[in-house]
Amino acid sequence: MKKDIIDINESTIKKFVESLRPEDPEIRKKLDCGYSYDGKIIEIFEIRPKWDKPKEIQHNSFVKIRYYKSKNIWSLYWMRGNLKWELYEPFPSSSHLNKILEIIQEDKYGCFYG
Repeated sequence: MKKDIIDINESTIKKFVESLRPEDPEIRKKLDCGYSYDGKIIEIFEIRPKWDKPKEIQHNSFVKIRYYKSKNIWSLYWMRGNLKWELYEPFPSSSHLNKILEIIQEDKYGCFYG
């Protein structure tokens, strides 16, 4: 029998992103949140129709978290206006993913949610 492996980090991320999503299905058609995770890089993005082509859906990343296994550190990045990722200097890294997610939720400087 194959044993399924549960990734605690992905479970944590999924729960966090789910807390960001609007409850109303009609609003989700216009603005929603999602994530991608490959085991070391997490990207959280908004999902919305293009303003000039509403039938096309776009994903706009606003958070990037990278895990450095050799250091056992999660590093937090935010998307600058020039569309380049930059280390989030007020709190650039932590050994705990939950602490990084708390910093994103707080968004003290308006870097993630605008």
